[in-house]
Amino acid sequence: MHQPRSTTPDVAINDVASPKPKRERLVSLCCLLAGGMLLGLSTNLAKQASELALSPLAFLFWSLGGATLLLFILAIWRGQLPPVNQRTLEYYGVSALVGVAGSNLLFFSAIAHIGAGFVALVITLPPLLTYLGALALKVERFQLVRAAGVISALVGAMILAVHKLATPNVDVGWVLLALLGPVLLAIGNLYRSLRWPVGVSSEALAPGMLAAAVMLLLGISFLPGFTLAVPTLGISTFMLIAIQAAIFAGQFLLLFLLQKSGGPVLLSLLGSVGALFGVPVAILMQGESVPQGLLPGALLIGAGIALLNIGKMRQHA
Repeated sequence: MHQPRSTTPDVAINDVASPKPKRERLVSLCCLLAGGMLLGLSTNLAKQASELALSPLAFLFWSLGGATLLLFILAIWRGQLPPVNQRTLEYYGVSALVGVAGSNLLFFSAIAHIGAGFVALVITLPPLLTYLGALALKVERFQLVRAAGVISALVGAMILAVHKLATPNVDVGWVLLALLGPVLLAIGNLYRSLRWPVGVSSEALAPGMLAAAVMLLLGISFLPGFTLAVPTLGISTFMLIAIQAAIFAGQFLLLFLLQKSGGPVLLSLLGSVGALFGVPVAILMQGESVPQGLLPGALLIGAGIALLNIGKMRQHA
């Protein structure tokens, strides 16, 4: 099994060079589509939670708690419990802060103010920012095709952001906070690669990371203005939390399976697939208006991601 190691920090950006059997490629594609669908659904369920007067922190805490329980049950069944030592505790804590708790709390909070569709589009940016960070840390060498992809995608994101900022009565602060989420996710991508505990499987790390995220959210709940209280625990609220817990469990499990079977370049497309599912759901089922600048922005982001992956395939050719 291919495992990232601290001696090869570019594993989150570099793909496996050897060709994969047809069946394994099919598994990777299925994981990508299923994981992206769950990601897109997750952003829309967060809007439903706000309509039930469930705070973003409470919704995230209880649903992540349920997902953690599900993944721990799976880990016990498979005999792959998360190891606990100083090294892994650091890994769980930092990964949870930037890759789970911090980023998702920003996204879930922003959805009530700027819409699920815009947030779903924002989630397409982390792989591009990860590439920029990899260049800055010199774990990836410069390549013109990939650099053009980054520029294309960032221009597309800027088009969407400018149109959103120009919308009457838009909350500029929440637009900027939503754009901070991909930065946290990109930091998480690089950190997980650089500090991956040697010899520990990704399946074992997943529940540990989610458990740390739950503890972080519990700590945030003691700050003024935050609460984990559920206003009315009716059947609708309970079912919404339960569905989101199952989605989170599946989403993170598929993420790690995709990293193992398809490689990190394919993994980086999760946000884009999530947007393909999330934006139409937000428009058709949530009644949101089509984001201004959607077509040129989405085309530029898609072109950027395609150029990034073409450049990576050339590196391994």
